[in-house]
Amino acid sequence: MFQLNLKIALRNLFRNKVYAIINIGGLAIGLTSCLLLLLYAGYEWGYDKQFKNSPHIYQAMINLNGQNGEVMRTIDQSQNVMLGALKQEFPEVIYGARVTDVYKRLVANGEESLKLSSRYVDADFLQLFNYDFISGNPSKALTDPNSIILTQTAAKRIFGKTDVLNQKVRFENQVDLKVTAVIKDLPTNVTYGFESLTTWTLYENLNQWPKKPNWGSHDYYTLLKLNEKTDVAAFNSKLKGFISRHFSAAKEDVFLYPLTKLHLHGTFLNGKSIGGNIAQVQLFVGLSIGILLIACINFMNLATASTQGRAKEIGVKKTMGASRTNLIFQFMLESFILTLISILLSIMMLEFSLPMFNRLLGIEIVFDYLNPINWLLIFCVLIITGFISGSYPSFYLSGFNVIQALKKTLNFKTGYGLTFRQVLVVVQFSFSIVLIAATITIYKQIQFIKNTPLGYRSTGLIEIPHEGMLYEKFDLLKTRLLSSGAVVGVTQSSGSISNKNSSISGLGWDGMAESDKMIDFDQIYTTYDFIKTTNIKLLNGRDFNRKFASDTAALLLSKKAAEVMHLKNPIGARVLYQGAKRNVVGVFENIVWGDPSKVAGPMVIAYADISDVITMRLNPVKSLSESIGVIDKLVKEINPNFPVEIKFIDGLNEIKLKNERILGTLANLFGCLAIFVSCLGLFGLSSFSTSQRIKEVSIRKILGASILELMTLLSLNFIKLIFIAIVISLPIAYYIMNDWLQHFELRASLSLWMFVLTATLTLLISILTITWQTYRAAKTNAVEALKYE
Repeated sequence: MFQLNLKIALRNLFRNKVYAIINIGGLAIGLTSCLLLLLYAGYEWGYDKQFKNSPHIYQAMINLNGQNGEVMRTIDQSQNVMLGALKQEFPEVIYGARVTDVYKRLVANGEESLKLSSRYVDADFLQLFNYDFISGNPSKALTDPNSIILTQTAAKRIFGKTDVLNQKVRFENQVDLKVTAVIKDLPTNVTYGFESLTTWTLYENLNQWPKKPNWGSHDYYTLLKLNEKTDVAAFNSKLKGFISRHFSAAKEDVFLYPLTKLHLHGTFLNGKSIGGNIAQVQLFVGLSIGILLIACINFMNLATASTQGRAKEIGVKKTMGASRTNLIFQFMLESFILTLISILLSIMMLEFSLPMFNRLLGIEIVFDYLNPINWLLIFCVLIITGFISGSYPSFYLSGFNVIQALKKTLNFKTGYGLTFRQVLVVVQFSFSIVLIAATITIYKQIQFIKNTPLGYRSTGLIEIPHEGMLYEKFDLLKTRLLSSGAVVGVTQSSGSISNKNSSISGLGWDGMAESDKMIDFDQIYTTYDFIKTTNIKLLNGRDFNRKFASDTAALLLSKKAAEVMHLKNPIGARVLYQGAKRNVVGVFENIVWGDPSKVAGPMVIAYADISDVITMRLNPVKSLSESIGVIDKLVKEINPNFPVEIKFIDGLNEIKLKNERILGTLANLFGCLAIFVSCLGLFGLSSFSTSQRIKEVSIRKILGASILELMTLLSLNFIKLIFIAIVISLPIAYYIMNDWLQHFELRASLSLWMFVLTATLTLLISILTITWQTYRAAKTNAVEALKYE
């Protein structure tokens, strides 16, 4: 019986090649899209979960409290002295490590020199994460201050091999370090990735500011491993008032948050997580299921639409004694054969599309054929898809009575089948309409953020790392760059103008309330010409100036900072900053420094010779390539041991929109695929519908109906369904996208034109899909169609 059903199933596939191709193609596209999105969701879900201790690693977070004790905002950076105090006062803390931001650091072995993404960490960092060591001892690898750990690829890039234990490298052209370990490359879905690790002691030896105990400045990340039996909620309760015991001016609280949740649930409101990237992952999982359902709906629609051609087959089989169970099995078998072929095709499509998908999103996802979980996933998709796509046709077709099935035609107009197919088409296009509306909304939000005034002119602004000989020869570099004409401004600062890297609290000023001590200010250290070079809009006062010796102990305030300090006349005001009184010499427009979707926080710019970045303003009258060439040459002459890394501020600002850009890219890509699969189904249905009405069309044509009237007649039923889908889906799209926009402090509004455009695009795509079939039917030779009647 199985062989017979298999032969019938294959024969039906070959007999109805067009429908088979549409079904297989639609399912294959749907399955490939589903697998890609599920792989991406798995990649995001797996962030920081690859390590043995992952469930017990926590990051110290800081709640900055308001006047009435409410949480104003939550930050992930903490003070350099917090870790020592935590380990000393709380026995629950087993291991802990301070971690810096990742920076490109020069590493050379005498012959080869290159920049590696590097972090300074405490020795306990290796006790938190059980990296896969190729060589070296995890318990001793960071005990020597002058040690360095390399990843496998970094070792190969420097030495051409991985067997480099105890080899010497020159770090930042300042100190010789010994390679004490080589570890396997890290996966890309880790928060604290790196190519090399160096010790915290080295960080303090090379720089002065990390040594100074400072409870008022948040500059570093603190990671902890707690005793496995620790109740984290109870432990966080014990941490209440911990910081204020050490620094009474700080009205803030520290709490521990699981590192494995930080990537997906890293958005906080009132000190509590309200989501984050998890919403994006949930959206992609929903999108993957939706596209797969659209493909399954195509199958069901086409299977039930082609019932008339198989009515006599069903009737004959029932007359010969076939049970309903036999017929269900036959149609299910056909469904699973189609699904199996589609899965095989989708795996081939997956192999071709994964590299492009990875390049598009800047990630590294692979389909591991040796991982049984992946095959279990495919098997589940096969069973679920085969059953869903074949269930309705199987039960519907097998339910015909013998007399009905042996009739020449089947009356769909009064049957439940057509009504159900209409529902499926409406569901299918409703999902596609929501995707179109989402794509337009995401694009508008991205453009809104990009067009939000930065507070400075980013065009023509570039930066290079402040490193090597550039520290002692900065003034020479600045003089030579300005005299070359390649730039019109040069300045140095503790961080990039495009990315937040430091904040401070505990400032004091005349007339302040006690609660004002808890205000957290973004901070940048700089010397001269910062305002001039960046073109930050100066609202009042002036930039730091060499003519005024007192400016070496001066401050600049942002407009927001002056407002929260309630300074009516900020110029000349005295502000207590890091224990010393400083004069305010200027007020500048608020700038977008951190997340571009959030309202700018209060900022202070302090005069201090602490610099990590040199920023330059390109000469607008010179060609870009000429200016970059001059800068590259001059920097190499002064700092020959370091490669020149020039970054455009516009490019750095684009990186901050990575999540929104990924969301927009995926919405565009899979939205188009969902619409394409929906149109495949609509094409198949319109093709079948017009072929069934060809004699009606011919008679109407003989009676004088025009081609336009016939096309309208054939298209009207489908257009009605699209209108119903539009009416149902647009409110749903509004609700979903309005909820999504609430995650942004600065957000675009939902305009009527967006939904009008969505409805218009859907109608246009649908009409174009069915026009060819209806036109062919309207142009059919009436005599040929009726000659057998």
